[in-house]
Amino acid sequence: MKLLSVNIGRPRPNPWKGSGSTDMQTGIDKRPVDGPVAVTAPGPKGTGAVGLAGDRVYDVKHHGGSDQAVYAYAREDLDEWESEFGRSLSNGVFGENLTTLGLDVNGALIGERWRIGPDLVLEVTCPRIPCATFQGWLEREGWIKRFTQAVRPGAYLRVIEPGEIRADEPVEIVRRPDHDVTVALVFRAMTLEPELLPRLLVADALPEKDMEMVRRRTNA
Repeated sequence: MKLLSVNIGRPRPNPWKGSGSTDMQTGIDKRPVDGPVAVTAPGPKGTGAVGLAGDRVYDVKHHGGSDQAVYAYAREDLDEWESEFGRSLSNGVFGENLTTLGLDVNGALIGERWRIGPDLVLEVTCPRIPCATFQGWLEREGWIKRFTQAVRPGAYLRVIEPGEIRADEPVEIVRRPDHDVTVALVFRAMTLEPELLPRLLVADALPEKDMEMVRRRTNA
């Protein structure tokens, strides 16, 4: 298991603003960078800050903050989408900060911890929910529906121990919680299969806003 690339966003105009977003820019266009990148906890959502130095988000209502400090997507899943798209997809094209190899990102448990390089420790928090900007960026009609059906959302992570990372460093799973709630399961429960929501209650590493939603919808 290793980190194939570290990807940083290049701000560009956002003509695909979705419901609730009025931001004129987007940082979804992420490109691999050379050399080390510092990763730290960005603090609460609302400032545009994320974990990687030099990166940021512009839809501060829905993105950024400590629970979405870093976004990871597997190269294997990008390869599957390449076959469907009929064109190449570069690392970072899904807006991911980390493109991984050999790591089951969607099968990761909520609360699972990864060590990348000698110092950085990240904790899996929740799946990515697709938005209008994502669909517009990829220029795929019906992309939100298709991405949801595929259940390959990738994972957001929070920073437990800060550090510097660079491409080709190993990824080690250093903690796995004692439950079966995966990134994919949370995604299914929040999108296609709400009957699964009660199963999420044991995943105490879920972001508090998500756990509040689960409690409300399950009367827990």
